[in-house]
Amino acid sequence: MTATQRAMTLRLSEEQAAALEYVADVDGVSVSDSIRTAIENHIESRKSDDGFQQRLAASMERHQKIL
Repeated sequence: MTATQRAMTLRLSEEQAAALEYVADVDGVSVSDSIRTAIENHIESRKSDDGFQQRLAASMERHQKIL
């Protein structure tokens, strides 16, 4: 792990773990790479989600008031 990476713990059901391992194997990547790709895709989808962007702006405004 490089200095720019951060370790995290993820808990999955047995079924989710097995499916993830299968998908990663078929794609020819590690489970970690498969998870990172899924997370990147999720974050990218949020960037174009108007509802999320509105909640983000409201959250930032609330936190700005606190600080």
